[in-house]
Amino acid sequence: MAIRRIRIQGDSVLTKTAKEIPEVTGRIRTLAEDMLETMYDAEGVGLAAPQVGILKRIVVIDVSEERNQPVVLINPVIVEAQGEQTGYEGCLSVPGKSGLVTRPMHVRVKARNLDFEEVELEADEFFARAVCHELDHLDGCLYVSKVEGELIDPTTLEEE
Repeated sequence: MAIRRIRIQGDSVLTKTAKEIPEVTGRIRTLAEDMLETMYDAEGVGLAAPQVGILKRIVVIDVSEERNQPVVLINPVIVEAQGEQTGYEGCLSVPGKSGLVTRPMHVRVKARNLDFEEVELEADEFFARAVCHELDHLDGCLYVSKVEGELIDPTTLEEE
């Protein structure tokens, strides 16, 4: 496994649409492992392949407090979204900034796992927020385009 370089806002790869993955190969497994290691090293809760310069439809997410429940989604598609929540989001590709974004409270996602089996995942609250945020990356969308108001320094939130 290896820590990969996270692409920062302004890198054109972050504005492009990722391509579907037709099968899981050794390279895709290595990519998933590297993405998890990179995400954990950067203290993030999610990472999409375009953020490490790879235009493939794969994301990794771990919102568990113990950081031991990784989810790998290949070719994910949101098939249901319900409710609404507004909260602050940050992004490893937009370091040092945070902004208010409205997302669904609940989502249901169809995807493939690392065995290329079809899986269905239900996510609520913060997990739903993370899923939506990461899937946006696959379509070349950064959360900053959805921010309500101004971007802020997230450390100011901790002081309040």
